[in-house]
Parts: sequence; structure tokens; C-alpha cells
Amino acid sequence: MSAKTLIVFFNLKPNTTESDYLNWAKEVDLPTVNQLGSVSSFEVFKGLTMFGEQKPSPWQYFEVIHIASEQAFLADVQTEEMQKVVAQFNAFAEDAHFIVTENILAA
Repeated sequence: MSAKTLIVFFNLKPNTTESDYLNWAKEVDLPTVNQLGSVSSFEVFKGLTMFGEQKPSPWQYFEVIHIASEQAFLADVQTEEMQKVVAQFNAFAEDAHFIVTENILAA
């Protein structure tokens, strides 16, 4: 069982204000997910522009979650507290893509 990194990219729903999402992410999402036993670190990044281009990022936000394993993280997400966080995330985000990755140097 090797460690994985979950990379999530998404946009906010049209009816979501950025300030509401950012407050929730800082006060609820980041502290809650970072305390899970299967998570070694969790960060959220705001997409700005395409590198070297004057074009905006096609995705507004990116989450980078370092997890012990998919199975351990899935088990942690089943708790009542995390199910509330997942529902809140789904209320803010649309078209979220959850990509499981592995560091090529660790494989």
C-alpha cells in the first residue's frame, strides 16, 4: 500500500460567492480534512492564469491531498462529520475532478 496524492480541480457554482467558499474552506474543510488519520497534508490553491499566457486558468481551485491510501481515505470519508463536509463541498463546487496520482520517484 503506497501513499498517493489526490488532486482535485473544480470551479465554483454560479450561485456561490468566492468569499463564502474561502471562509468555509479555511474554517471547515482544511482543518477537518487535515486531521484525518489517512491524510498527511491537504492544501487548496486558487488557479490564476495559464503559465506564460494572458489567459485565466480553466479551473478556479485545486486541492492537493496527500493520503496514505485510497482505501484509508475512503474509510475516513465515511464518518458522519466528513459526510457533512462532502455535502458542503458539493454545494459550493461544480464539475469537480478527483485524480489519484502517485509520485513517479516513489513508485
